[in-house]
Amino acid sequence: MAFLFSAALILSPAYSSRIHRAPTSGQTHKSHKAAKKATHKLHGQQAIDSERVIQIQQALIREHYLDGDATGRWDATTMAAMQKYQADQGWQTKLMPDSRAIKKLGLGPDYSGAINARDSSFNDPPPISTIPQDQSSGFAAAAGVNQ
Repeated sequence: MAFLFSAALILSPAYSSRIHRAPTSGQTHKSHKAAKKATHKLHGQQAIDSERVIQIQQALIREHYLDGDATGRWDATTMAAMQKYQADQGWQTKLMPDSRAIKKLGLGPDYSGAINARDSSFNDPPPISTIPQDQSSGFAAAAGVNQ
């Protein structure tokens, strides 16, 4: 009896504590936000190439928004000049630089090297008299136009 009593005294703290069970899903209880932050990758352009910065600076100098020489560094002076230019156009000034500002500075995309731009001709269409009658009447019928 003494043995049972001493065993009960020794084991009672173990049974009186809260029972912890392992998660059945095998997942830990981390929040989804913490997991997202840990694996979040930055997307999009993070910095402006120095050659592009030189082009932007030269355009801002030409438009009298920036003084001095183009350095190729996107510094505070260049950012302030671009913000002033964008504000004068009535555009946002928080995101840098605005695509409309780049285009207006003459630095928009150049499509001259595009696959469909090479060897293409933008001639006037042939005169209607060269289109066969049955073909032109089919176009007219499809368009709902009476000839």
